[in-house]
Amino acid sequence: MSTLTETVVTAGRSRRSPGRVPRRAGQRSPYPGGLAWILPALALVVGMIYFSIGYTGYVSTLDWNGFILSPSEPVGGDNYAAMFADPIFWRAIGHTAIFFVVTFTAQTVIGFVFAAIMHSRIHLAPVYKVIIFVPMVLAPATMAPVFRLIFDANGSFNGILSAIGLGSLTQPWLAGNVTAMVVVMLVTIWQWTGLTFILFYAAMSQIEPEILEAARVDGSGNIRTLWSIVWPMCRGTAVALAVLGVIGALKTFDVPYLVTRAGPNHATEFLGTYIFQTMVQEKHFGYAAAISVALLVLAIGAGLLMNRINRQSERS
Repeated sequence: MSTLTETVVTAGRSRRSPGRVPRRAGQRSPYPGGLAWILPALALVVGMIYFSIGYTGYVSTLDWNGFILSPSEPVGGDNYAAMFADPIFWRAIGHTAIFFVVTFTAQTVIGFVFAAIMHSRIHLAPVYKVIIFVPMVLAPATMAPVFRLIFDANGSFNGILSAIGLGSLTQPWLAGNVTAMVVVMLVTIWQWTGLTFILFYAAMSQIEPEILEAARVDGSGNIRTLWSIVWPMCRGTAVALAVLGVIGALKTFDVPYLVTRAGPNHATEFLGTYIFQTMVQEKHFGYAAAISVALLVLAIGAGLLMNRINRQSERS
């Protein structure tokens, strides 16, 4: 018996790699666990994102035109003081707030209704899903010239109004202060409702069919079921969409710039378009950096606020 045991032990030792000392129980490994796997992402985040944020904060304290060989003058907090006294800056924030409220409300209602309809038994449902989702994958740079032609003074939209006897409503939609913002919001709603629809559709797919059947047995109609059962179960999705909507509204740039050029008279000016105009066109890099820092602070604050609202709604 002892001979057999010695043979097994010897065979086990011979299978170990030479020069490798077995680790005792409780002994820490000399190698960092998953550090090697996260080093590339850590270097990317620290080296690009956080460094860029810090460098932007540094540039916001300078009076600089952005050219490397040009001298820069430290001005401290003068750029921030000028920003708080700038009426265009506050106007851009007001546009952002209105833009978020209108687009988020419209996208939530339309996306929720479309998702509920697609969960019912209708013909050609896959085709309708593709039609709803297609605008989301189209590049704004591709669609912007189309919308400019549609809402031009001699565009197809005014042509349709004239053809159906509503010629008195025709106007240069992109030249009016109010109508230009309406066009920007309509384009955004058209583009991003597909995302809202997909998320609500996925959330509704997680609802147990027995719950809906029990509601129908109790005599609940379609509207009552949607309002009292389906919507409360999709509230978490709505909060997540609200967070995305706030951040998206704060960094809105492509649609107002490509469709209306942030005009007329700053009527569709957002923080993103104002930063671009200040930095690229006017060469005031320090002031543009100060607005960028304010944009970052607003985005973080809005995200934390939405997260707190979500926690309170979950507790209640």
